[in-house]
Amino acid sequence: MERAQERAATHGADAGDEGPDGHVAGPDGGARIALELLVHGVGGTTPQEMLDDPRTVRITGDDTAAVFRRADDVDAEARPDDYRGRPVPEAYVWCNLTSGNSARALWLLLLPFMVVNLAHWMRPTARDRERTVRLYGLLVRLAGLTLTVLLVAAACEVALDLAAWQCAGTRACAERHSWLGFLSPVGPDGGWWSRPGRRLALAALVPAALTGLLWYLSRRTWSAYESQQPMSREPEPDEESGRTSLGRPGFWYGRRLVARLRAAHTAAGLLTVAAAVGSAAARFDRRSGGPALLNTLGWLLDAAVVAGAVVVVWVVCRRGRSENRLDQELDEHLVRRLPLASLALLALALLYAGWERPGWESEGRLPGDATFGAIAFLQGLLVIVLAVVAHVLHRTDPDPRAAMRGLGGPAVAMLACALGGVMSGGVSQRVADWLDGTGTSIDGPPVLLTWQASVIPPLLVLLLLLCGWLTWRAWLLRRTELGTVELDYAGETRDTARTGRIASTRAMATLTDRAPLVVAVTSAATLLLGAGALVGALTSDETPSRAADGSYAFVHGAAQTAQALGSWLIGVGFILFVTWGRRAYKDASARRTIGILWDVGTFWPRAAHPFAPPCYAERAVPDLTWRMATWTRAEEGHRLVISGHSQGSVLAAAAAWQLTPTDRKRVALLTYGSPLERLYGRWFPAHFGPAALTSLHAEVDCWRNLHRFTDPIGGPVRLPGDCGPVVDRDALRDPLAYGRTPEHPLPAPILGHGEYQADPAFAEERERLLARLRPEVPVQRVEATAEG
Repeated sequence: MERAQERAATHGADAGDEGPDGHVAGPDGGARIALELLVHGVGGTTPQEMLDDPRTVRITGDDTAAVFRRADDVDAEARPDDYRGRPVPEAYVWCNLTSGNSARALWLLLLPFMVVNLAHWMRPTARDRERTVRLYGLLVRLAGLTLTVLLVAAACEVALDLAAWQCAGTRACAERHSWLGFLSPVGPDGGWWSRPGRRLALAALVPAALTGLLWYLSRRTWSAYESQQPMSREPEPDEESGRTSLGRPGFWYGRRLVARLRAAHTAAGLLTVAAAVGSAAARFDRRSGGPALLNTLGWLLDAAVVAGAVVVVWVVCRRGRSENRLDQELDEHLVRRLPLASLALLALALLYAGWERPGWESEGRLPGDATFGAIAFLQGLLVIVLAVVAHVLHRTDPDPRAAMRGLGGPAVAMLACALGGVMSGGVSQRVADWLDGTGTSIDGPPVLLTWQASVIPPLLVLLLLLCGWLTWRAWLLRRTELGTVELDYAGETRDTARTGRIASTRAMATLTDRAPLVVAVTSAATLLLGAGALVGALTSDETPSRAADGSYAFVHGAAQTAQALGSWLIGVGFILFVTWGRRAYKDASARRTIGILWDVGTFWPRAAHPFAPPCYAERAVPDLTWRMATWTRAEEGHRLVISGHSQGSVLAAAAAWQLTPTDRKRVALLTYGSPLERLYGRWFPAHFGPAALTSLHAEVDCWRNLHRFTDPIGGPVRLPGDCGPVVDRDALRDPLAYGRTPEHPLPAPILGHGEYQADPAFAEERERLLARLRPEVPVQRVEATAEG
């Protein structure tokens, strides 16, 4: 308030005066109105609920995302006198970006890709380390490429190995599945398609179709979500740079990189299928006395696949994001020709495999252990190197609040690889069990997948122990909170049950701050157990139970239990996954639940994996930027408060960074239930760390933040006291009343993360922000805050 009074005294003669009702008059004496732009959080809501009015009108936008006003406020600009002392409320509704039609159920397939993409943005803050930063991004992109190869290899394992090679080639298995009869060489319908190579060529259409589906989803979602160009602007002389890249003109428009990565990953998937089909035929042709022509063709095909793989890796390594400008140009030759060349190579591999080969029979398994083992080894190696790079970056500019001391990115990348492995193993195990009802007719999936399933029970035991420890810590904290609640509601009649519920809610809300510990333990245990599974599979070439034959009875029993329980757990997880996906396809409420997960996971652009779910912020942030800029520039006296709840506060901050410095100084920021520092600042320190949030505070006109101790998501911003007026208000009381009062005759609920607008502090802080704003361009922050 002191800063507003100082500016009024300095510029009042030029800019107009504020009346006793808080309304601002322009230089010509005309009234100027204020706008409150509301942005909802995770889960979404309706404009009627946001504006507290059943009659709302869409004033701009479309069915996907739009800005709404109350019907009575549509012509507010023509009636400024009617809005003295109160702002015009507008609601930006973006929930349909993450929870809309039934096609979003397919996004469940993309979960590992989304998680590895998050790892890209979790790098530590670093200064003067451009090469190391580029190396960090390169390693994450390579990890993302291995996930694509892993998913397509799992599809090849199911379609080519289990179905076409093992089951169709075995009389007992083929007789149980009549739809495989035309592929079986021993069945009554054996014919042209019964040759092993032709069976493999036909089955290869399944993983090839999966690759095409991923390409289609990536291309379709780009057009629907991320094709919105941000507002173009020129850097201003006083614009600060280097604090965060979220303010760069091209940050929310990475068309060129996504197109390049989409071409590379599509080619990688097709080349994986070509290698799986061609290698099986080439192995037969290389036997002693095999046909020389086919042997030569096999070597040429292998060389072409290796050359294609080298090109794919080169494309992924070539270049990262361009954020200093709009990246609108495409690498036309590369984008168009690389997938087509890979598709042509796949067609040649299918033709080569389908050639007549007398005496070729399908026996045992296809060589999947070597493939899955190489992928697992490469992923582990990439995660370890990534951890070293992240540690080097963190040491250059240590951030004590950064999650896991800057190792959050490598840990999350490890979890992405583990998710990919579990999904691949789960599909293979379930299909094998379905095809082989007796468990004796076919060899089943590669033993490495069985070993990986067997490490799930010990991992779950470790996590249960960790959860038990966290529960004990929460119980201890609850005992402390009992006394704090009594002090906060001093003078109230004691109610033991009521005090216990409030204390328990506060204690449980602190578990969010323990998430780095859970991720660290899970990631480290996954890496160690995965390494043990890889060593066990490669050294024994047997399942864990058979490898333990002849050992101590306890070891053999533990191996059998882990293998059986792991297979069962993977089966249950796979069934739940399919059931949830099917329900999400038919049920809008289930899609909304999935959408809440994507609200957090898909805020970031696709920088590491093109098949990740689409980035809704590449639509939402330009929308908000355009609305804020057009309002503040419409008339000199227009004022704006952008009010963001939960994830909406993150969108609001990102949009404010995209404004020009002049426009930012005409905007006030009100955040509540905000994860800006508690989650984003800790997990994404390079973009939401202390330096970035401090710069935002310095560049907007004013900023206030509301939080509660009972909120498990939102928290204080924790800016240092020397960067201007305090941002954080003291934690709000929750519940508003301990017992029954004249104002609350019924028991007041514990609100936690929701309904911040129901607290009187919300209206109070909004009015304070509006009173601080002025229609003229604010003076420099240094002058304005010299005394306060």
